[in-house]
Amino acid sequence: MGKMAVDTGSEGREPIGPQSPPSGPCHLVLGRYRWNGRDRCFLAPMRTPVPRSEPSRGLLASGRGSNPEFSATVGNLDDEVRSVSDDVVSPVASAPGAGAAREMDPEARIFVAGHGGLVGSAVVRRLLDLGYQNIVTATRSQLDLRDQMAVNYWFRANRPDYVFLVAGTVGGILANSTRPAEFIYDNLMIHATVVDAAYRHDVSKLLYLGSSCIYPRDAPQPMSEDALLTGRLESTNEPYAVAKIAGIKLCEAYRRQYGANFISAMPTNLYGPNDNFDLDGSHVLPALIRKFHDARVNGVSEVEVWGTGSARREFLHVDDLADACVYLMNNYSEAIHINVGTGEDVSIRELAEMVRQVVHPEAELRWDTTKPDGTPRKLLDVTRLHDLGWRHRTELRQGIESTYRWFLEQDAAQLRGIGAGVS
Repeated sequence: MGKMAVDTGSEGREPIGPQSPPSGPCHLVLGRYRWNGRDRCFLAPMRTPVPRSEPSRGLLASGRGSNPEFSATVGNLDDEVRSVSDDVVSPVASAPGAGAAREMDPEARIFVAGHGGLVGSAVVRRLLDLGYQNIVTATRSQLDLRDQMAVNYWFRANRPDYVFLVAGTVGGILANSTRPAEFIYDNLMIHATVVDAAYRHDVSKLLYLGSSCIYPRDAPQPMSEDALLTGRLESTNEPYAVAKIAGIKLCEAYRRQYGANFISAMPTNLYGPNDNFDLDGSHVLPALIRKFHDARVNGVSEVEVWGTGSARREFLHVDDLADACVYLMNNYSEAIHINVGTGEDVSIRELAEMVRQVVHPEAELRWDTTKPDGTPRKLLDVTRLHDLGWRHRTELRQGIESTYRWFLEQDAAQLRGIGAGVS
C-alpha cells in the first residue's frame, strides 16, 4: 500500500485531521479507502492516550478499572488494535466449530456480560460457588454493549477465555408492546458486538442465552428445538423474539464460517433474586409478587391480574438456570441450540393462587379479561438437556417462597423496579 493520507472530506475543504497518521497511541484507524488515486484512512481520536511504557490494564473482577476513562485500558492501540473493517479474516470453510466439550480451567478469565441482571448475577454466584475466581465484568456506565468499538476495546484489554452472553433488554407483555424498537435494537446490537468481539479476540468458548419466545405461537407442545422457524411468532413480543433468533443464527454462522465454539441455550420463563419488580416492565411472576405484596402492606383485599388465567407457562428458578449455563459451558458443544427448563407448566390462574398463598393469603383475585393472555402455552421439551445429565432442583412453590423471602430482606430502594411509596 502506498503512502497514507487522512481524508479531508473532499478536495478544497479544510482537512478534518492531521495530514499524516499520528504515530502515538491516541488515534484508531477506522477504515481505509482510495480517493483520487491515493490511499486514505479514517481516524478516531482516543480521549485518553496511554503512554507506550504503560502496559495494557483490564478492568478488575469487581468491574472497576484503575482509570475511570475506559479508553485508557486499551494499551498500545497503534501497535495492536485494528478496526473491524481492517481485519483480514481467513474463513474456515465448513468448519464444524466445537469439537469435544471440555471443562473450563479454574484459572480461566470468564466474562459475564450482563452481570448485574437477574441471570448474570446468578451466573456470577454459581461460578464463585464452584471455585472460579477470575471473573471479569463491566457495568453499563463502563461499557455500552451496543457499541462495537467500545466492546472491541474491552475485549482487547481484558482478553476473556470464556464468555457468558446473558445481557439484554427484557420485559413482559406491556414492556414488549410499548417499547418494541428498544427491544429489537438493543438485543440485536448486544448480540452482534459481543459475538464478533469474542471471535476476533480468540475467546475459547461463548454461551449465548436466548429465550423460549423464539418458538412459534402455535408450536406443538412441548416445544422441541426443531420447532424454530416453523410458524408465526407471538405478536406481543415479536421484535424481541426476532432479535433472539438472530442471536442463535449469529452463533451458528460464526461456527460454520470461522470454527468458533459458540453455543446457544434457550431458557424458559425465569424468576428469583435480582428480578425486576416494575409493574410496567416485569414478567408475570415478579409482577404478581409485587402486586400481592403492595396489597398486603397497604391493606388492600383485591388484586387485579391480566387476562383470563388460562394461559400456561413454565417457570425456572434463576439459580437453576445459572447451574445449567455452567454445566453446558463444560459439557455441551453442539451447533444446535438447547432448551433449558423444568419440563413442567402451570396455568397463570394456578400461579396467581400460589403467589397469593405465599404473599397475601387474604387477598381475592380479579381477572381483567380485556388484557391479552399472550401465547396460549409455552412449555419446553427438555429431553436433550435431561439426556446430557442435567435437571432442575428448585420446585415452583419452593422457589416462590425463597424469592419472596429475598424480596423482604432487601432495602426497597435497592430493588429493581421498586419506586417511592412501596414498603
